[in-house]
Amino acid sequence: MKGIEVAKKLEGLNTLEMARKKLNVRKSTAIKIISLLRKEGFVETSGGGKKPRLYKISPIRLTAKERMGLYDIINKYSKVKLFEPFKHKVMDRKLSVEEAIPMAIKERNFRITLASLGLFKFVKDWAKLNYFAKKYNVTKELGALYDIARICMKTGKMDERTRKSLLKMKTRKLFIIKHAKSKDFKDVEKIWKVYIPFNRADLERYKE
Repeated sequence: MKGIEVAKKLEGLNTLEMARKKLNVRKSTAIKIISLLRKEGFVETSGGGKKPRLYKISPIRLTAKERMGLYDIINKYSKVKLFEPFKHKVMDRKLSVEEAIPMAIKERNFRITLASLGLFKFVKDWAKLNYFAKKYNVTKELGALYDIARICMKTGKMDERTRKSLLKMKTRKLFIIKHAKSKDFKDVEKIWKVYIPFNRADLERYKE
């Protein structure tokens, strides 16, 4: 049975015992089912301790709507802020800085890409960043933009293993932003074989 179908069956407030009886399963099975529903965003939990634990279950995702999306992450960490043309939310997981950077690059939007540079300052897991760069197929673009970020702000140092991994990847896209080339960062373009969409003047906001 799919999660949404189980959520419909259990819709409303439930104790563990109530959920067990409605589904006609053992207690251990009911615990696993509620855990899975929580991961999918169908459950909010309250109580516990001396109070009975209650599970608010709905076929409309409850917890997922609270997840921070791409614009939230950028506006939280970057000096360059974004106006949200629409609500971007991640439904099934917590969006990390390491995923937000390649996700932003994938948008191929000048302002979003410029704003995402500020996130490099908060990267903690370079292997994770490398993983998502490959997942979103923006490896060379990400490596080049990291080098640009290092020019205009203090960031953590990318480890050599991650850098070499990004450099050896092939890319079909020469442009990060269509038809946008830099007058000031030819050296970075040469290393990564992609065109940088910014000039030095675009980065002044990060130096304030």
